Amino acid sequence: MESRKIIQVEDKVPAKLLIPLSIQHMFAMFGASVLVPFLFGISPAIVLFMNGVGTLLFIAITKGKAPAYLGSSFAFLAPAGIVISEMGYQYALGGFVVVGFCGCILALIIYKFGSDWIDIVLPPAAMGPVVALIGLELSSSAASNAGLLDEVINPKNVIVFAVTLGVAVFGNIVFRGFLSVIPILIAVIAGYVAALCCGIVDFTEVAKASWFALPNFQTPKFSMEAIMIILPVILVIASEHIGHQVVTSKIVGRDLLKDPGLHRSLLGDNLSTMISGMIGSVPTTTYGENIGVMAVTKVYSVRVIAGAAVLSIICSFVGKLSTLIQTIPGPVIGGISFLLYGMIGASGIRILVDAQVDYGRSRNLTLTSVVFVTGLSGIAVKFGDIQLTGMVLACVVGMILSLAFYILDKLKLTND
Repeated sequence: MESRKIIQVEDKVPAKLLIPLSIQHMFAMFGASVLVPFLFGISPAIVLFMNGVGTLLFIAITKGKAPAYLGSSFAFLAPAGIVISEMGYQYALGGFVVVGFCGCILALIIYKFGSDWIDIVLPPAAMGPVVALIGLELSSSAASNAGLLDEVINPKNVIVFAVTLGVAVFGNIVFRGFLSVIPILIAVIAGYVAALCCGIVDFTEVAKASWFALPNFQTPKFSMEAIMIILPVILVIASEHIGHQVVTSKIVGRDLLKDPGLHRSLLGDNLSTMISGMIGSVPTTTYGENIGVMAVTKVYSVRVIAGAAVLSIICSFVGKLSTLIQTIPGPVIGGISFLLYGMIGASGIRILVDAQVDYGRSRNLTLTSVVFVTGLSGIAVKFGDIQLTGMVLACVVGMILSLAFYILDKLKLTND
């Protein structure tokens, strides 16, 4: 196993590899996933619990064929924030339940009518840049986590960031055997040690935390006003989900939209969101950080993902352990994300290369150009309280253009 270049989706992993690989995935998602409950003003323990449960549910629904880790969704931040400030968190939970339910209905529709329409509305010339934007638009958040965008940059943050990123980058190139599949975990440990040496780790909260802590479960309340504020997010999460499945397909070398099928992965994603709303957690989504880990390590086994999910559930009940993980400083998370987000961007470019997109054709050049500029320009389109920007807006624009070109083809009005 240690001598193999790739550990495939269905491969079994020995315990000596499984544990560190699982920890690696949990660390990769942890920083971003616990940020959402902090912004919502709830305990991250319930989120860690649901991340684990949601991931195991996703793996079961996709028949163990789609490696993906479900973490907290950022798409709900703006509308849910409005509902929480005006009505309270429980009404936001009701909105999460309804969005998850509608997503399940969408999955059933795709099961009935298929997913071939994706090739029409998002051909490679559009899908490539959309997938690239998933990573590229997150690049600033990686720098922000590292403290590199602060008005006054702390040299200690720079040192920790450089150590973390350096170990991740060069470890990915020079590590051999067992170490070659856990460069991210090693980089996190190295960065944490550097942070300890720089004195930027605070163990005060760890000392206060109890060993056993039950997650704070809550039940949802429903209001039509709250639901209508949150419901349009379904467009965002559907676009994001398709993009993540496409980039994961390219990484693992399989068409996950066909097998296990987009309907299964979409059902697993949204069913997890619906259950999250029912028990007091935040909506879940497939995580780009974990996709990046797979791209770096070439370890695609769902058993590793499942192991990370189990660890997340355990952490949700062990107060000191979950609090200790929360002491991982921003420069460490930023250093890891710097590489992982770039890997996702490169995967989008890989779609263009693998599909041998011909930029001698005006339509392909136009599609890629418009999608990239739309996603990176900072343009935002608002529909009530919902704002489309970045990758999601670029995806919508790319779909509209691709569909228009398809119709013009059928009418024989194109100049090809």
